[in-house]
Amino acid sequence: MANRGPSYGLSREVQQKIDRQYDPELEQLLVRWILAQCGGDVAQPAPGRDGFQQWLKDGTVLCRLINSLHPRGQGPVAKIQASAMAFKQMEQISQFLQAAERYGIAATDIFQTVDLWEGKNMACVQRTLMNLGSLAVAKGDGLFVGDPNWFPKKSQENRRVFSEDKLKEGQSVIGLQMGTNRGASQAGMTGYGMPRQIL
Repeated sequence: MANRGPSYGLSREVQQKIDRQYDPELEQLLVRWILAQCGGDVAQPAPGRDGFQQWLKDGTVLCRLINSLHPRGQGPVAKIQASAMAFKQMEQISQFLQAAERYGIAATDIFQTVDLWEGKNMACVQRTLMNLGSLAVAKGDGLFVGDPNWFPKKSQENRRVFSEDKLKEGQSVIGLQMGTNRGASQAGMTGYGMPRQIL
C-alpha cells in the first residue's frame, strides 16, 4: 500500500493541490495541544509533515489523546500498544476514528485511515484534530488541557421562546426580503397609451 511510486499527470496535480492545504503553523499548535493533553508520556515529533505523520501513524498517540478526553478509566480505547505491524497500526487508527465519532465529531469531518497511514491527506488529519479540540473546549467538562483560544469556538444553541402575542405581531410586518412599500408613489406617472412628452 505505502510502496506506490510517484504519480503523474492529473493524479500528481490533485496530490499537489491536497499537499498545499497542509498548514505547518497548525501542525505546531496541534503538537502543543496533544503533548499538553496526553501528559509527559508522549514523545515530541520531528518537525514537518513527514515527522507529524510518522508520530501519529501507529495510532498510539491518537488513542491516548481520545482517552484523555474521557474520565480516567472510561476511555473508549481499552488496549493501546505500539506495534510495527501495519494492520495493528491501522486498527488503532480506526479505533480512534470510531471513538472520535462517538465523542461528537461529524462523520464528514473525520479523515480516512489511509489519509494518515499513507500520508495521502495530512490536511484532512489536521482538520479532524482541530474539530476534536474545538469540541473538547465546547463540552466544558474540565477534561480539556491547554489554551481554549487555540481552537475556534463552536456555536452553542440559543433557543428563544416567544409569546403568542409576539408571534401574531410578527405576522403583520412585511419582511425586508419582500421589499418595502415606503416611498412608493405614482406621482408623475402618465396614463397607459399616452405618448411620451418630449419638450
